[in-house]
Amino acid sequence: MQTLKEVTCGSTAIVQKLNGEGALKRRIMDMGITKGTSIFVRKVAPLGDPIEITVRGYELSIRKSEAENIIVTQV
Repeated sequence: MQTLKEVTCGSTAIVQKLNGEGALKRRIMDMGITKGTSIFVRKVAPLGDPIEITVRGYELSIRKSEAENIIVTQV
């Protein structure tokens, strides 16, 4: 298993687990990212922050620090 931060651009990953507590976890879940969700990594900024993803048909930007708390399996 790996974190969303480690997934390469143009790849799809399935969420296995969310780490973190409180506001951080709530922010991730408010974006529609929950266990079993498919995430497509569209673009990663040159320095790795932000990461642009597609979740449930929505295009979102996520911070590198948030991506480190999302455990995924790459498809």
